[in-house]
Amino acid sequence: MISSELARALRDSGLVWKPQPGDAFLIDRVEVDSDVFYLSELTIEAHDYPTGTVLGFNGTTEWALDSVALEDTLWLPHEHQLRERLGAAFVSLRPAWSVTVLIDGSEEQFDADAPADAYGRALLHLLDSFRVE
Repeated sequence: MISSELARALRDSGLVWKPQPGDAFLIDRVEVDSDVFYLSELTIEAHDYPTGTVLGFNGTTEWALDSVALEDTLWLPHEHQLRERLGAAFVSLRPAWSVTVLIDGSEEQFDADAPADAYGRALLHLLDSFRVE
């Protein structure tokens, strides 16, 4: 699982989350940011309202929480989700967790201690390449 710092950087660079069952997230507040939650049709569900998406906690949880607004959460994308978001820019994943992407005709390599981190760093670079200064 990627770190909250990398997840926050991805969000701040424009990665958009459309909640799906199985997605991991945390509540983006200092007092609870160490608890990782998973969307599940039985315990935590995404509810779309005209005012925004709310993640509803069903039944009993470790602490009293009925719901949280999507903007108060931080998505922790899984490895396969990061790879999917790289799309056609993805070239390869090599042993020792090195991801190669093709951006504007140039291959770039991103190394990490885990594949999800390598994918996350590559995606962060790709998202930042879309920004116009």
